Amino acid sequence: MNLFPYSRKSSLRSALTAAAITALTGLAALPPAASATTTTTATTAATATTATETAAGGAAGCQEPVTPAPVMAVEECDSPARIIEKAANIVPRPSQVAWQQRGIIGFTHFGMNTFTDREWGSGMEKESRFAPPDVDVAQWMRAYRAMGAKQVIFTAKHHDGFVLYPTRYSGHSVIASPWWVSTTGCERAEEATAARTAAERERDTDPAAYWRARKAGCERQGGDILGTYVSAARAAGLRVGVYLSPSDGAELPPAWHRDTYIPAIEAKPAGSRSTAEKATLEDAPASPAGHGRYGDSSKPTARTIPTLVPGDDRTRAVAQGTLPAFDVTADGYNAYYLNQLYELFTQYGPIDELWLDGANPWAGSGISETYDFTTWFKMIKALSPDTVVFAGPQGTRWVGNEAGVARTSEWSVTPATGDPDTAHNEGLIPGGAWAQDIGSRTVLARPDVRYLQWFPAEADSSIRPGWFYHPGEQPQSAAELVGKYQQSVGRNAVMLLNAPPGTNGRIADSDLAHLTSFGTAIRDTYRTNLLAPQQDATGAALTDEDLSTGWSPAGQATTGSVTLNLPQAQTFDQILLRENITRGQRIEEFAIDTWNGTTWTQAASGTTIGYSRILRLDASVRTDRIRVRVQAARATPQLATVGLYRTVTPTTPKKSGGDVENP
Repeated sequence: MNLFPYSRKSSLRSALTAAAITALTGLAALPPAASATTTTTATTAATATTATETAAGGAAGCQEPVTPAPVMAVEECDSPARIIEKAANIVPRPSQVAWQQRGIIGFTHFGMNTFTDREWGSGMEKESRFAPPDVDVAQWMRAYRAMGAKQVIFTAKHHDGFVLYPTRYSGHSVIASPWWVSTTGCERAEEATAARTAAERERDTDPAAYWRARKAGCERQGGDILGTYVSAARAAGLRVGVYLSPSDGAELPPAWHRDTYIPAIEAKPAGSRSTAEKATLEDAPASPAGHGRYGDSSKPTARTIPTLVPGDDRTRAVAQGTLPAFDVTADGYNAYYLNQLYELFTQYGPIDELWLDGANPWAGSGISETYDFTTWFKMIKALSPDTVVFAGPQGTRWVGNEAGVARTSEWSVTPATGDPDTAHNEGLIPGGAWAQDIGSRTVLARPDVRYLQWFPAEADSSIRPGWFYHPGEQPQSAAELVGKYQQSVGRNAVMLLNAPPGTNGRIADSDLAHLTSFGTAIRDTYRTNLLAPQQDATGAALTDEDLSTGWSPAGQATTGSVTLNLPQAQTFDQILLRENITRGQRIEEFAIDTWNGTTWTQAASGTTIGYSRILRLDASVRTDRIRVRVQAARATPQLATVGLYRTVTPTTPKKSGGDVENP
């Protein structure tokens, strides 16, 4: 399946500017994320090199100098030593550096499942079941800021297929819910009712019917929940991500669903039915609420993205080239997904992170959709090259569990068994995304490794047992969240913490209290580096906030040690280390010693560092001198930060806690 920009628009810039997005959508964009100052010219230039271009050098490349890049091909002629040299020179894209520096990301699961009390919906739900009395998105943002998030991600469509923004390509969206309008006291109530009645009559044959009725009158303010979310996040100074699920129960073929799927579920013992299967039987005999495109065996055909619908408000912009258009060859469902991606990036961008998974949950029941990742990734890159794509090429990867815990040896440089531009990248990791060894020398030397890329971990978990709000569940404590922070951010991953709003459209007071206590404890613990201020140049370089300054062993050695004197004796129980990741991740083994007045005592040790490694000591240590020893590295290490901290224990929230003010 190929994707090509229209030839008549060949001069169009591949990425939409913030100004163009603002003009088209009315949504103001934050200024571009500042890239780390240490990103070298060579690294920046290499960012544009694709995996295919890298591979084009062939065996001749085995004689050429290794140039830093976010992705490199592994050639048959590469020796084990050269593979390690390449791994040491895999560097992040500037947007990946900015993403990792955010540390904590808030995740928002809110949708149809919130109101059906499910984790995985059927796709058969009536839109009328989505009826929040309020959607206090500003309160959500206060909660995420209170917990220390620098970015948030909204679930625009989960596996049930209900869309939380006014899409042109499905009748199963927030527009179709009676909640979209408020006719009481509205002068256009009759007009709105007539338009929605007509849309309901036409929805089976026209996916855009409800979209055309979206402004027929009496529409509820804030009905476009994604749009409201994006605006509130940016107003709060937060970066924005969107989760658009590829799996879509609303799009299952109705005949197969009725004649094959439901009878198969009914034949199963009740105890062996999945959550989605139970939901399907609960909603039967209703049909899937979409348009039957998922796994419908439709033949890939030539199409244009965006596929303009009757009355499309983008027609002129596409014709004039203000909006780009793409020629693709795709089946019905891939075209649907591509059109929705296009809506997200052109109407709600810039999008800092796109979250998607590779779930194909009905394959075992006879329906499977071949996701065209190659085309998806090409269009995303054309529309928004700086977006970090979850499971995408040189994007970010699932840490391998939903407990929010990273490995004690967490490599951001990982091998791939195929071209990252062409597949869901988790499937390219040797041993899978959950493999305990994700990037050691042993794994890099496997014969099936074809590429190396910068692919850092994202550690996802929820403050509650479920991803969606369920009234019978209780949140984790602030102390538990602090532990997860130390085991995610403190192990070279980003912490992705879900805090789901409830049926009242607000994050529960109990959740708010624990989130606030957690965020306060993290800020108070890491506010002051007890090593600072340093008088000598090396110490000053290791205690500032600049990745480009730090320490390396003399003579381009791969091992060495640096000793730092504290301004005065201090008591601490946590040590933080950072590498200058803009030059790669290189350190494989290290140790930290403290001076007791007569001799050195080892206080902590570890393997990988990466962007952030936090070591919690078994007991507090008091000293006026420490030593960091790098015992093994893939190339000359570049240590950027050393920090000493004293733990601040989170407070226990009061039972009757209310809303929190914007910190």
